[in-house]
Amino acid sequence: MSEFTVVEVGPRDGLQNEKTPLSVDDKVSLITRLVTAGARRVEAVSFVNPKRVPQMAGAEEVMEQLPRDAGASYIGLVLNRRGLDRALAAGVDEVNVVVVSTDEFSTRNQGCTVAEGISAALDIVQEARAAGVFSTVTIAASFGCPFSGEVAADHVVDIVRQVAAAGPDEIALADTIGVGVPAQVRALAAGASRVASEIPLRWHFHNTRNTGYANALTAFDLGAAALDSSVGGYGGCPFAPAATGNIASEDLVYALERSEVSTGIDLAAMVETAEWLAGKLGQDVPALLGRAGPFPGPA
Repeated sequence: MSEFTVVEVGPRDGLQNEKTPLSVDDKVSLITRLVTAGARRVEAVSFVNPKRVPQMAGAEEVMEQLPRDAGASYIGLVLNRRGLDRALAAGVDEVNVVVVSTDEFSTRNQGCTVAEGISAALDIVQEARAAGVFSTVTIAASFGCPFSGEVAADHVVDIVRQVAAAGPDEIALADTIGVGVPAQVRALAAGASRVASEIPLRWHFHNTRNTGYANALTAFDLGAAALDSSVGGYGGCPFAPAATGNIASEDLVYALERSEVSTGIDLAAMVETAEWLAGKLGQDVPALLGRAGPFPGPA
């Protein structure tokens, strides 16, 4: 059985668009449950302005209380140098810096143009390397923009080329609003391979239009280094209209494990964590596996 990395983004992308903010203690409990279930790379916090994204408040307090002896790597999302400084001071293991593919979305999301976002990402990658911290550059809205519409693959590939010049440890391509299809995954994978073949490629999908899992498995077949998912299928972007949940960790793990790919994640524990989170948020679990159950089920 081959092995593969699933990056758990529930504590960050899963929570940032929810109406009910979790307390610091509940965030720590969520992350601890995910690590206990076997998650080894967890996007734990976001070092953004809590006035803009109140669900992400308390990042430093969360990092201070996380278990550090469980073999997990904790990722902090950053958008600018101030965010990086906070992340490094908080002791993250990795930083994930976001570049949005279109000017209109980038301005709404981060208050800068695409060119300015690329420039900031290059600086952050260099500073993270100097600090000995693993860096990822995520290109958001790689498959389509909620404001500008279609985003050409060649445009995204050119952004990949520019950010690759800084030598990040990883590049991630994100379908932020869940409009992508497998043909786009193939086109972007081929383009990224042409301009940055030496940098591992991670993928981030939302299941807004029921194409998220097809996209994820296509990316896997094309040699993805890692796939993002969110416990329970929670998530969305507060600055993108109708951006619904991520692909669910338990559904993705089920598909991979049934394909004889080991993720190291305990499926039953992940389903239990999704149910616990649903109780905290006061809503049903979006993911399907918790309702259908694993296969084969009890005899």
